Amino acid sequence: MAIKISNDQEFATDLKNNENVVVKYYADWCGSCKLFSPKYKRLSEDERFKHISFLDINAEQCPEARQIAGVDTLPFFAIFKNGELVGKISTTKEGSFIDLISQL
Repeated sequence: MAIKISNDQEFATDLKNNENVVVKYYADWCGSCKLFSPKYKRLSEDERFKHISFLDINAEQCPEARQIAGVDTLPFFAIFKNGELVGKISTTKEGSFIDLISQL
């Protein structure tokens, strides 16, 4: 599934319209965020996770979406089920990220 770039104006709708959502919070200056991006893209296309919607949110430009997940460092990942936050992690390790999204 393609990764959707979301923002504060669209975030609530994105959560409402998708049962399972994973969000990657990033910043343009974040080197670790850039390094994780190819993994995030590959996993968004993985057959195991076809039931999950993948979103990208620029944490610096979207304070409301950042606050909902309690983002305190980058890269930061949050998972939502039926619009509710059910898990979050700050990591650059693919295995830890897979453990998180496997909860959905």
